[in-house]
Amino acid sequence: MAGIKEYDTTAGNNSTINSIDISEGCAPSGINNAIRQILADSRSQWNDANWFEYGDGDGSFTIAYASGTSFTVNGIDVTSIYHAGRRVRAVGSSTGTIYGTISSSSFSTNTTVNVTWDSGSLSNESLTISLSILDSTNSGIPVLNQTVDINGNELILDADADSSITADTDDQIDIKAGGTDVASFKTANLLLNVGAYNAEATLTDGATISWDASTSPVAKVTLAGNRTLGAASNGQAGQFVSLLVIQDGTGSRTLTWNAAYEFASDTAPTLTTTASQGDLFVFRYNGTKWLEVGRNLNLALS
Repeated sequence: MAGIKEYDTTAGNNSTINSIDISEGCAPSGINNAIRQILADSRSQWNDANWFEYGDGDGSFTIAYASGTSFTVNGIDVTSIYHAGRRVRAVGSSTGTIYGTISSSSFSTNTTVNVTWDSGSLSNESLTISLSILDSTNSGIPVLNQTVDINGNELILDADADSSITADTDDQIDIKAGGTDVASFKTANLLLNVGAYNAEATLTDGATISWDASTSPVAKVTLAGNRTLGAASNGQAGQFVSLLVIQDGTGSRTLTWNAAYEFASDTAPTLTTTASQGDLFVFRYNGTKWLEVGRNLNLALS
């Protein structure tokens, strides 16, 4: 046997340890040498405790190359051990040392294990295959779909420990970035210590202009002809949006507003006709219509 990986789970089958005879009637020196070898094997295993060579789980075994992304464990069904999601390490003289995640395994005479490697691939050679000590289906560490109680302690998010999330005040979550408190979430309100904004989006000009109020609440569009503005989609009741309508270099472009936009006295505005000038509109959504709350016309934009 060469290491713990080849120890048999049946005690009587362990008649040698790394070629040291420990069978019935062996020389006394064999017992001494065997104990020393066991201690060495145990230490070697602990020195690489994140990984272990499972083999077939019971004594000597054969692992063979199948392809650049797969290998076999000969003669036994060990799919429950080499299961999808488990991390694996492969070592070979040409392969080098590579790491990956098992994508699937199946059994028919041999167990075939398919792996998605982080980088590299297997070479057709003698391979040493090790599994992560943690089983992804019964892990010894918490996973994200479980509740993790950090009890008010700071959760550090970056390498230099100056960005974090803390809940050390009851019913309040504080967020820090670059060593600065940027936001506090409370049961009654949200406190922002830095400016908040929606990046301005550019809508696509066309015969009918589409506007997604969820992804583009602050938007602009340049008219290259007489257009219709479609009803803004994905609005939320109480939401405010703004739209900057810009004349192209020709000017005198008109805009027909969808009935979803409501103006004072049901009268839609007349756009500025001057080339390259803009008209700014602000709306509030009531769940049915976009109600104009403000406008600023004939703006010079540069």
